[in-house]
Amino acid sequence: MKMLPTTLAGVAIVVGLSGFSVLAQRLSGASTTPPPQPPSTTRTNYPPMVGMPPMGGMDPSNSPDVLNSRMAEQQAKSRNSERQKRLESDTDKLVGLVNNFKEQISNDKGLSPADLSKKAEEIEKLAKSVKDRMKG
Repeated sequence: MKMLPTTLAGVAIVVGLSGFSVLAQRLSGASTTPPPQPPSTTRTNYPPMVGMPPMGGMDPSNSPDVLNSRMAEQQAKSRNSERQKRLESDTDKLVGLVNNFKEQISNDKGLSPADLSKKAEEIEKLAKSVKDRMKG
């Protein structure tokens, strides 16, 4: 047990003396070891990142609002294109039905009034459908 305090005192003296000698060397300007050099960094010159998104990954010009509006615009164009094609198809069908009805009436092939009425109702129904779709 007596040895422990003596050992601790000896260590403290050695540490104190070494600290004192380092301090004395710094004050006198003499140094046995050169000062540590900063680590060398090799930098390469990369081209500027023009037009690149920021490192966060989000390009401010492609915010969700802008993307949603673009998507909605494309969907509207697609719906209008499909609507236009269907209107053209139905209009062609309507013209065919009217021409067929006109021929049957002018040739008087002995069609009953009930048959003529059914064909007229079919033409009317298709014409109303085309008219409603053209409105909106």
